[in-house]
Amino acid sequence: MSVSVPLFDANAMVGPLAARGGRWQPERLLATMRMFGVTEALVAHTYAWRHDPAVGNEQLVKELADHDELYPCWVVAPSSCGELPPPDQLLAQADAVGVVAFRMYPHDHGYDPLGHDADALMDRLEDHGAPVLIDADQAGWRSIEELAGRHPSLALLITHTGYRTLRALAGALERHEFLHVDLSYLGSHTGLEWLVARFGASRFVFGTGFPHRDPADAVARLMWSELDDGDVDAIAGGNLRRLLGRSGQRHG
Repeated sequence: MSVSVPLFDANAMVGPLAARGGRWQPERLLATMRMFGVTEALVAHTYAWRHDPAVGNEQLVKELADHDELYPCWVVAPSSCGELPPPDQLLAQADAVGVVAFRMYPHDHGYDPLGHDADALMDRLEDHGAPVLIDADQAGWRSIEELAGRHPSLALLITHTGYRTLRALAGALERHEFLHVDLSYLGSHTGLEWLVARFGASRFVFGTGFPHRDPADAVARLMWSELDDGDVDAIAGGNLRRLLGRSGQRHG
């Protein structure tokens, strides 16, 4: 597939993934990205999700060290069990190694993002300014909306939305101005066009969910859409770069 607009993927991973052909090394990820016109990507590690956040985050930094097109996205969780340091220390470590975004898996990692254990982490993430990715099915829309209400300047990027959640998604976007959505599971016919017409292109970010998802889904959804060129450019990479540019603006 030939793509004329460079794409910046907000939602990619490296690491072992049995369901999609074994281990995904950065080189393998990059080779697939180039096939689809994806020039840059935020990348997390499957170890940090499925095994241990601290181990996976450390491994991610090592594996991406020689790949400037791939930006590390750490998986974070409350420090109550001790596998991760307290939020101030965690974010200082992240800044020191060039981490530009964060992911949370509340359901799989067994915590409530609205609970007391997560309060300090969420406060510091809001102050930090970097985007925070959460799969919709990891928290649920009620929790996502309450989290956005408690932390109104937190740049939440919701992934894994699915075409059956358009009503909940539209309501959440209407109520929370810093809520953003990636394209990885927005599979409804002309659903992206409807959402952009209602909320503007600035709320949407290109993301593939690769290697869990075939990147062709998100690429086709954007590049074959009926959106104008300015909206396509914004979603392809401009919006994500704007969100990444917020990081650190509120330090201190």
